[in-house]
Amino acid sequence: MDYKIKNLTKEEAAYIGEKINEIVPREVDADKETFVLKVENENGEIIGGCIAEAYEYHWSRVLLEELWVDERYRHQGIGSMIIREVERIARGKGCRVVTLGTASYMARPFYERHGYEVFTVLKKANGYIDYSLVKYLDKDTPNYVPTNNSGTRYMVSFGSEDDADIIQNGLDTYDEAYEPKYETVGFYKKLTDNDGKFAAGVIADVNKGAYGFVKALFVEEPLRRQGLGTYLLKEAEAFAKEKDMPVIMTSAGDWNVDFFKKNGYLLRGELKDVPKGHNCYELYKLI
Repeated sequence: MDYKIKNLTKEEAAYIGEKINEIVPREVDADKETFVLKVENENGEIIGGCIAEAYEYHWSRVLLEELWVDERYRHQGIGSMIIREVERIARGKGCRVVTLGTASYMARPFYERHGYEVFTVLKKANGYIDYSLVKYLDKDTPNYVPTNNSGTRYMVSFGSEDDADIIQNGLDTYDEAYEPKYETVGFYKKLTDNDGKFAAGVIADVNKGAYGFVKALFVEEPLRRQGLGTYLLKEAEAFAKEKDMPVIMTSAGDWNVDFFKKNGYLLRGELKDVPKGHNCYELYKLI
């Protein structure tokens, strides 16, 4: 192969993101908005909250990234209040689903009581299991009412970036009691021709002790079907293997999933009709 592999610059990484947005079907195009919700007690202390991302318009999804309730205030319906507010915001933005992640030592039954369904499962080397869950907001799902609703004396409101830090720190403290925070190392590489011109690029992260994840892969249109994408994908897999990762994962839509399947990736989860008219997939490969 008459190309050289080099480190990717920040500008080139941004370029890859822009070009991928041009490739995906127009109905998948989306604007992303991050929002923070918080719950405060009588003294103005944050006792719970969440960090979420809304992918508006045709993508129609809210990703509930983090949800945390102070241990002193759990089992009082505060988590349920936050969930209901996230779903209200999602519906107001025209979103069709809410997705989230949790672990076997966390709150999977809590989310299932609120109508969420598991669509991916990842068994990790440390014995814990990660789950991805989804709730289709257009389904007729009964509202879950907690036995103890004493937390409703507090209000859910929008928070700031500083509030998000408090929520994140609270959740990190809880997580670290079960498993250490993973160190993440990046694999950001490109292929250039003999003149140094960009030909293809890959962005991947390796969470040491857990897994690798391919976040973006792009080949310039005139150079496709020449094996450049496969070459970079294998380089990312080799890097993950060097870090003793047993598995590498990625996300894909029905417009590009065949590429990963041809390279040995297996389906581990599917979101049907998300975005509307398309399916999205979570894939993995043992390395």
